[in-house]
Amino acid sequence: MRLRHYLALSKPTITLLVLVTAATALVAEGSTLHRPLDFLLILLAIFATSASANALNQYFERDRDAQMRRTAERRPLPRGLIRPQEALLFALGMGLLGVGLLAWRYNGLSAFLALLTIGFYSFFYTLWLKPRTAQNIVIGGAAGAMGPVIAWAAATGGLELAPWILFLVIFFWTPPHFWALALMVKQDYERVRLPMMPVVRGDLYTLRQILLYSAVTFLVSLIWAMRGAGAVYWVFALVLGIWFLYRAWDSYRRRTVESYRRLFGTSILYLLGLFVGVMLDTVFRGGSWTR
Repeated sequence: MRLRHYLALSKPTITLLVLVTAATALVAEGSTLHRPLDFLLILLAIFATSASANALNQYFERDRDAQMRRTAERRPLPRGLIRPQEALLFALGMGLLGVGLLAWRYNGLSAFLALLTIGFYSFFYTLWLKPRTAQNIVIGGAAGAMGPVIAWAAATGGLELAPWILFLVIFFWTPPHFWALALMVKQDYERVRLPMMPVVRGDLYTLRQILLYSAVTFLVSLIWAMRGAGAVYWVFALVLGIWFLYRAWDSYRRRTVESYRRLFGTSILYLLGLFVGVMLDTVFRGGSWTR
């Protein structure tokens, strides 16, 4: 039972998305497909990194989470299922596992990027950006986009264009994904006086930004296609991209909680599907980005 509560500290849905994006980078790079132990250990390190950042986020925001209906009813700290000291120890332990594994078995670059990701999300985003600017998720979203970059660095000891394209897809995808949620629970953010976009600039402005960022996400996804992807990826990118854009437009047109909920769900399926498309395309073409 307590294991489930600790898993909740890791924000499993977010961590799953991070793992899928990291696995995509490893498949696209190709070398760890012949070293399955390394493939799994790199994903374990990235899981631990993500879990650490998310647990620290919940540790720092435990009082605020207790005032928001969505988090008060779901997260273990507001519910008293885990003590704050236990959550902090879990967060630090997972961070040590993730960064330490990357430094010990792989290289300093990947370990540094993992440590930077934990610090950026836990301290810079959570404690400084989030309570100060409506652009918090635009800037802070960089942390959630680091999975492919860390994975590529661990596998190769360096970085190329490929992981940064994947990074940009996630980076531009994050604001419309999060703002759809913010529109759904706007009253929660008003209650705790967090300057989320719908609270500060209103629903209509937020919906226009969602349309803009969704369109940019779609265009950035085509950069991967134009860099030599096959027909499988083109199909995934076009079909999923059009679906994502339709949901963004439908939310702008309807402006209802139900339309925001559909957009939020679609955004998750979009990112999962797009990155699965990268992996399938790589496998079907029998190659990798570097070959």
